[in-house]
Amino acid sequence: MSKAATVRLKKEYKKLLEQPVPLIVAKPAESNILEWHYVITGPQDTPYADGQYHGTVVFPREYPFQPPTIRMITPSGRFVPGQRICLSMSDFHPESWNPAWNVSTILKALQSFMVDDEPATGYNEFR
Repeated sequence: MSKAATVRLKKEYKKLLEQPVPLIVAKPAESNILEWHYVITGPQDTPYADGQYHGTVVFPREYPFQPPTIRMITPSGRFVPGQRICLSMSDFHPESWNPAWNVSTILKALQSFMVDDEPATGYNEFR
């Protein structure tokens, strides 16, 4: 595991505890700081209102210089459970990754994408 990734993710977790993202809870696995679990509570006025959606963000050893893999575990009707989600902030698009992005930025983008109707890889076309 990269020392830079470990240091960065510890700082990001501390910041997330101090400044939580509304409707999102996230924390690293106790045994591996590169594997994070999140729960998004569906925003009001969306088809996901009050639902809770669990997923993972797995950071590469080269983080913050390479993007994470993002998956949704809970069936949501929006994403295929367990399949990698295609976002500009994910490993689907390493060319668009910005090392200034962080866990909060990634989760806010995922939540925004979740309530959008734009199709992409990982999107469930049968909802």
